[in-house]
Amino acid sequence: MGILLLTGATSWAQGSADLSSLERKLTDAESAFSRVERTVSSSDRASLERDLRDLQDELAYFRVKSRRGESISDRDRRDLSDRLDAYVRRANGFTRAGQEGRAIAVGTELDVRLQTPLNSGTAKVEDRVEATTMVHLYQGDDLLVPAGSVLTGYVAAVDPASRSDRKGSLSINFTRLTVSGRTYDAKILVTQALESEGLKGEVGRIGAGSAVGAILGGILGGVKGAITGILVGGGGVLVATEGKDVDLPSGTVLRVRFDSSVALDK
Repeated sequence: MGILLLTGATSWAQGSADLSSLERKLTDAESAFSRVERTVSSSDRASLERDLRDLQDELAYFRVKSRRGESISDRDRRDLSDRLDAYVRRANGFTRAGQEGRAIAVGTELDVRLQTPLNSGTAKVEDRVEATTMVHLYQGDDLLVPAGSVLTGYVAAVDPASRSDRKGSLSINFTRLTVSGRTYDAKILVTQALESEGLKGEVGRIGAGSAVGAILGGILGGVKGAITGILVGGGGVLVATEGKDVDLPSGTVLRVRFDSSVALDK
């Protein structure tokens, strides 16, 4: 994979992709607020409404800066992204109490390990893709998705690098989640491609004495950060740096995001 150089058009493209990602997260936050039961206390609802207004105002400020050609720091973008994610989790917490059964909320993110090697130079649309979850997903003390659960999907679009279109791209749609032998329909998109520290890095982080328990718990290696040479744009499209194909070997860590809620059996 090539080294990512954020200059000129590439830097602008990343800024646009980041802003689009924040727009989608704000839409999820607004949807989460709209689902909050009217039976919650007036103070809780007022707090949620006030916090949502603050998030809307901050993103509006980002839009103005972008239109003026002013830069938005990575730190500010990450901070707003994290606050939007936290807001969705908080708002969904109020709706879960009134819902029957168990569910994975919209906006939930998981790290999964790709089992199917993919390359934009060889992949074909509708090729099957499979990944496994790396850690347990809990709702309070309730284990919703054990580590090792399977996501299946397909290559939704692919564009190999060429002389005329030098940036390879690849889009993956995960459409099914299998938990404890039961399969559920889902809409799950890739938000990041990440480098793994591997088992050695994980043991160093948690301490050798806890390593066995961590592995049994589903942690298969720590995450170092985003893979250089790959950008993830709107709709989960992975784009390589110029002159390169998107290359995702088996074992690549992908951060994925649930764009639909998934009701799970008890």
